Amino acid sequence: MSPSPHSVRATPGSASIPSLIRTRVRAAVRRPARLTPEEAGARALTLRLCSLLLQYPDAELTAAHPALTTTVATLPPSPATEELTAFTGWLTAQEPDALERHYVEMFDLRRRSGLYLTYYLHGDTRRRGMALLTLGQRYRAAGWDTDGGELPDHLPVVLEFAALCGPGAGEAPLRQHRRGLELIHRALTDADSPYRHVLGALLTLLPPPTEADRAAVDQLIAEGPPNEDVGLDPYGTYGQGEFAPPGAFVPPPPAPPTRIPTHPTSRTEGPR
Repeated sequence: MSPSPHSVRATPGSASIPSLIRTRVRAAVRRPARLTPEEAGARALTLRLCSLLLQYPDAELTAAHPALTTTVATLPPSPATEELTAFTGWLTAQEPDALERHYVEMFDLRRRSGLYLTYYLHGDTRRRGMALLTLGQRYRAAGWDTDGGELPDHLPVVLEFAALCGPGAGEAPLRQHRRGLELIHRALTDADSPYRHVLGALLTLLPPPTEADRAAVDQLIAEGPPNEDVGLDPYGTYGQGEFAPPGAFVPPPPAPPTRIPTHPTSRTEGPR
């Protein structure tokens, strides 16, 4: 009896039905659910707020704190909103000098909580240069010019791109660097820094970490990022779990001051 034209037959080398199902499940986990226009707008605003709140707190950004706090209050209730509300409550109570010192300590002097994402994936290797180039090409292909004020993997830049281009292609770099974001969040939590709330808000928007993600973060904490031995000692952990001895990391020069829009919901151009 000949097989029904609607029957499914496995052929040598073809994917099995279970593997096809697993592929579809993985794709569904990576792909955000279809959003209403209101949900998409709130998501983009949340990403833009995270971008602004993770930038260096210069005088212009400090002056915008009341507007940023008011904008957070307009967000619909969500875990991300709760995190941002906790952060802005702390932020508005800080003296500018103390806030600047805390920011530098958390993001410029600690490798485990630096904001340059490709470092966690590629370390100080040639692959990092290619990753930066690819990320810049992604921005240009989408018609977005960052003006070269920061490296393309600086988290506030990546967040602004995600806000502009949406959950699919726009948020792809965030999903790619999920493990680095987890590490930054863990480092900020260990340091009891309120900036952990901003990373926490961001992580609520991404797919939950897998067991492989958690294991990779644990390994990254223990061993540090990849490294090419070009006259340098391999990375280990030192002191308070840092990847290099204190003082060994020379942070990049700061970008020019950030330009904050008059209305926080309008489009920003990323760090300048």
